[in-house]
Amino acid sequence: MTEIRLVDVTMRDGNQSLWGATGLNTAHMLQAAALTEACGFRAVDFTSSSHMAVAVRYFRNNPWERLRRMAAAMPTTPLQFITTGLRFIAWQQADPEFMRLVYRTLQLNGVGRFVLLDPMHEVPAVIETAKLVKQEGNGEVMAALTFTLSDIHTDQFYANFARAVGQSPDIDLFYIKDPAGLLSVDRARTLVPAVKAAIGNRPLEIHSHTTVGLGMMTSLEAAKLGISAIHVGVGPGGDGSSLPEANRMVANLEEAGFEVGIDRAALKRLTTYWQRVALAEGLPPGMPQNFDASFLRHQIAGGVMTTIARQLDELGLSDRMDAVIAETGQVRADLGYPIMVTPFPQMVMTQALYNVIGDRRYAQVSDQVIRYCMGKFGKPTSPVDHTVLATIMDRPRSRELENEPMFPALADLRRQFGSNLPDEEFLLRAVMPGEQVDAMLAAGRSRATYSPHAAPILSLLRQLAAKPHARDIVVERDGFRLALHAGASL
Repeated sequence: MTEIRLVDVTMRDGNQSLWGATGLNTAHMLQAAALTEACGFRAVDFTSSSHMAVAVRYFRNNPWERLRRMAAAMPTTPLQFITTGLRFIAWQQADPEFMRLVYRTLQLNGVGRFVLLDPMHEVPAVIETAKLVKQEGNGEVMAALTFTLSDIHTDQFYANFARAVGQSPDIDLFYIKDPAGLLSVDRARTLVPAVKAAIGNRPLEIHSHTTVGLGMMTSLEAAKLGISAIHVGVGPGGDGSSLPEANRMVANLEEAGFEVGIDRAALKRLTTYWQRVALAEGLPPGMPQNFDASFLRHQIAGGVMTTIARQLDELGLSDRMDAVIAETGQVRADLGYPIMVTPFPQMVMTQALYNVIGDRRYAQVSDQVIRYCMGKFGKPTSPVDHTVLATIMDRPRSRELENEPMFPALADLRRQFGSNLPDEEFLLRAVMPGEQVDAMLAAGRSRATYSPHAAPILSLLRQLAAKPHARDIVVERDGFRLALHAGASL
């Protein structure tokens, strides 16, 4: 029987797609490390620069410490880092020498596999990044073919890109990344063979979200077409806008006659752990999705959808979500149909939000959209609508950004933040607000253990700490009642 391997996305892409990247902290992950290691995954989709920023900003967790401790606990399972190339946390492109330091530091801290995802599919950019990674360590390098629907992104487009990138000896394997879950079974039947013919005997994996109900069937079809590994989420971290759920994928693959390189008993234990975490932390599990044809138009990935929904809720505008989704499709068309993968979904959907809540369309435009129109993220695959382009460029802010330097040099950043600063701290301070890094360092070492059973008690204690003037507290649950009154004698 043909063997298929699995790549676990629960801690990074599942967390991002379903819980806005803020569902899981270092303690959750460390407690899952041994359970995950025992499963025998091909790799674990573990982090990205944006994911590292969330660790600092929301949890005061040191992302470098997280990497080191997870790598030590999972010595045989590669930890995967996904990157758009010459960019780290900040939106702007970075100095190649700065990125060299990033890739060196990531590998020193335990990253064993890199996904190189260039949203514009620019061959030189991918080859340059792969070279940097290989020069600074021995990490495995996987080139992403980011799937989207447009007249431009044909099977031949992806095959040509794969063939050109494959000329580099620094590319070890490829994967078809389908962030919005748009790849159908019929399209997989033509796309997968075209790409395999272009890359020769190098492995090809598939990463297809279940946002519109296609990911499971498409991944199974890809297995029949010679895919070497399928990306999945475990338990509550699968399905929904995440990836196909691992247990169901294993059962379906075995039913189709494949041998799956996974320890079923270990996978069951890991599933139980994530179920308990989701229940304790109030994280809604991913659910199987019905087909939704509207996604074929706006192509919004799950993580961005979750983030925008949270922002609308914070603004008291949750009722405008449908309008923002509709406007997203129009903004994407205006900007020349960029692939909806980081950083472009955030960029496009935020602009749609501005257009919906503003007085008129494009009255407010982010610096990122202006830079995109200037070509500072690479040459758009299709031209920006000329009327929209004129509207965006005819404003004082556009003229200011036109003359900004492409990126600060590494040497200048070193002088700015101190030449004796440790590399890990320097890399964070160079791209993040200083007060957030200060708070992370002040918090110290992250907890190594986590108990789902203790989570409700800890949540209660946090709520009590936030209300120091509360005098009477009553806890009731399942026939149990505990009343605490300030000043009461024992």
